[in-house]
Amino acid sequence: TRTETSVTPSSIVEQPTTTSESELASIEYEVAKIPGSFSAVTAAVESFVAEKNLNGAGLIVVDRDRGVRYHNHWGEFSTDRISLIASTSKVISAGVLVHLHDQGSLDLEAPIGDVVDYAGRLSNITSSQLLSGSSGIPGLRADDPLYICMFLPTSSLQQCAIEGLSVAASDPRTVSPDTEFRYGGIQLQIAGAVAEIASGKSWAELIDEIYVEPCDLRSLGYTNPWIPLGAISGSYPDWDGDLSLLPPTDNPHIGGGAYVTTGDYGKLLSMHLNGGKCNGQEVLSPGGVDLMQRNRSGETYGSPVGYGLGWWTQEIVGYGGSTAQPSDQKDVIRLRDPGLYGSTAWIQPEDGFAVYLVVESTSNVGNQLAQKLYPLVEAAVSVIND
Repeated sequence: TRTETSVTPSSIVEQPTTTSESELASIEYEVAKIPGSFSAVTAAVESFVAEKNLNGAGLIVVDRDRGVRYHNHWGEFSTDRISLIASTSKVISAGVLVHLHDQGSLDLEAPIGDVVDYAGRLSNITSSQLLSGSSGIPGLRADDPLYICMFLPTSSLQQCAIEGLSVAASDPRTVSPDTEFRYGGIQLQIAGAVAEIASGKSWAELIDEIYVEPCDLRSLGYTNPWIPLGAISGSYPDWDGDLSLLPPTDNPHIGGGAYVTTGDYGKLLSMHLNGGKCNGQEVLSPGGVDLMQRNRSGETYGSPVGYGLGWWTQEIVGYGGSTAQPSDQKDVIRLRDPGLYGSTAWIQPEDGFAVYLVVESTSNVGNQLAQKLYPLVEAAVSVIND
């Protein structure tokens, strides 16, 4: 087990760099030592990693008022390890469009036809519908050849959006917006393309401007790993964080193409806990943070599956897809963003803390560990706060 003493400062670079002791001394975003109340958390992860024969795990817990409460790694994981996070990208991606909405560059509730000139019959779909799985366009299916462009690094966001909207317009599975929940898929490539046109910037430039610079991130980036890394099987690809192996692309996978370290994801969660601010700079407005956490699908059209803008807004049984069902756990407001490879971000706004867990395995394995950790982390945070 590696007990980490700090979260290193960050600015995006091609490869992780080391940080001098003098730089570390000036950082407020750090943990002096692992609190004793987290001993059960440490033991649970250590046992699970051994039981499942995993290559390791990473976990960070951040508190609204007290910063990082716990930051630990096991096996091959460390503060410098960059992992592909699949759908745990969705909260990050949705935040890009919410930021543009906050800044007045994009109206989430306006038709996308007001922004792009290629939406055709689907021009009346809104950005909020795209982000909340409510556009009526078919959701994510890895075996669906009609929307294959979302997996192609040789395409571009604009070209993929043009193709996707054209296909969806004649796809018999397409239904009216705000009538049925469909998870992910081409909807998010379209949302990314809308963001590019609305801002006049590429997706990479938006990520740098909105997150990397104000939040002082080192590792966050987007790619389209599925075909180049053979990453479509549902299990983590043979990739150890070497960024040079990722293909350059103008078609980053918006719904699942992010890569990041534990510390950097922790900074993003801290931003969500603190009214949308990173280092005193507004990334999202407080209203934008709240908007993302609302149960839009349930409130707007009575979907039994609660989903906001990037967040699952209630406990779910079954990862992703429209087959997910609400669980019986009604007492804890826990918003989640789980990923195909076992990463999970969760936030409990009323309790003032958030967590990022990463394993490099499968969604089922990651979800099993997350389920074990929910009560343990909550208990550990409660002890500290008391």
